[in-house]
Amino acid sequence: MALTLVVALLFVTGLGDLRGAREYPEPIPLRAAGLLGNGAATYPVPPDEARGAEYLPGSNVLRLPNGDLRYLPPGSSVPVTVPPDDPGATAAVSETRAWLEEGVVPGANEDERRMAARALLDLRLLTEPNGAAVAARYPRWNYVWPRDASWMAAAFAATGHHEESYEVLEFLAGVQEPDGTWEARYTTDGAPVDDGRPPQLDATGWFPWAVWFHAATGTRDAEEVRTLWPAVRSAADAASGSLGANGLPPGGADYWEIETWRPNLGTAAPLRAGLRAAAELADGLGHATEARRYTGAAARLDAAIEREFAPRGYPRTARPGSGADAAVSFLAPPFAAPNPMVSRAVDDAAGRLTIPNGGVEPGERWPQDPTVAWTPQTALFALSAAAGGDRAAADCWLGWLAEHRTELGVFPEKVDGAGEPKTVAPLGWTGAVVVLALRSKEEPLPVPGYGVP
Repeated sequence: MALTLVVALLFVTGLGDLRGAREYPEPIPLRAAGLLGNGAATYPVPPDEARGAEYLPGSNVLRLPNGDLRYLPPGSSVPVTVPPDDPGATAAVSETRAWLEEGVVPGANEDERRMAARALLDLRLLTEPNGAAVAARYPRWNYVWPRDASWMAAAFAATGHHEESYEVLEFLAGVQEPDGTWEARYTTDGAPVDDGRPPQLDATGWFPWAVWFHAATGTRDAEEVRTLWPAVRSAADAASGSLGANGLPPGGADYWEIETWRPNLGTAAPLRAGLRAAAELADGLGHATEARRYTGAAARLDAAIEREFAPRGYPRTARPGSGADAAVSFLAPPFAAPNPMVSRAVDDAAGRLTIPNGGVEPGERWPQDPTVAWTPQTALFALSAAAGGDRAAADCWLGWLAEHRTELGVFPEKVDGAGEPKTVAPLGWTGAVVVLALRSKEEPLPVPGYGVP
């Protein structure tokens, strides 16, 4: 998920604490309302071109207000407008519908299934043939964030699209740094992006979790897991090696892409899930030494989280007053077994972070515009509610997300104070979390170290 480096400056200078006194710039206008694609190229549809149009169900083909169709033919990067009976458009519709039918399209009703199908097709359009899964198709976002990509792999796996899941994981394994970590983001050809963003240690947790999830949801080829195991081992070694004498990883950049001096929950919680996942993978592959090591590291980290974060209600950092953070959901199902204290903290955070437009901001001390909601964090509360068995709350969050999509039914990154989608769409992380939430409503998702709760 792309965040501006201005945020880091606000944090360092302390301006982020002056929320009531600051003037916030207008959110970036919506750059694209959706995508057209053919498997090799994509075309971001500008909002003015989307007006009055809609995707044919289960496809990447647009029906225009006059009934004509618009799509991206194979081998082209320029869309064409054709009559309703055009054979090329018909073939494009058939191809995407067949792909969806290879897996599961979750949803309790037709509206939810259409929302899930659109999200899945968008995730596919955001994934390059080499497995590079980008945040969004717009220059500042057209990069692979290992966290976002891991979630996208999990969404593919949860719906039975294990080929795509494996391709994304294979790409991530290929760009892993020699020390087992990842940079904040990569180009689609695998080069790290050197723009001053600090590395984000949470990837060393998300990647093992995604590989484990890929396996736990029924991958058809156990050899895939064995192929990915060296990268999982390196990540888990880096995660366990990052734990200090207090059992926690050091402070650093979390998903806010802002460095914290103290350990933060947005890093510690994914590392716990990743270590548990790595231990389970190691055990299944017969690596007893690694299984014991990662189990022990996960236990140390779990105890440290309970000691340093739990007494304060699981805030963003171990510092008193750091405020609620949507990352508390990473401590709840489907990442850990149900815990009453965590459940209360998730509910409390959801209430504290909900803003007047009905969505949520990432945290209480979030230094950007407090009237703008972020769809990934809103979706995290939908997933937590669904995985925790609170169907009413899950439906409420999912309903808000559905109501604030673009005109083409695509999830944007942000929603402004007037309820309008902003910046880019589709955003891969949001689509992935929504797919997992909808799938979780149908059947419990597996939890690393605990199976299915």
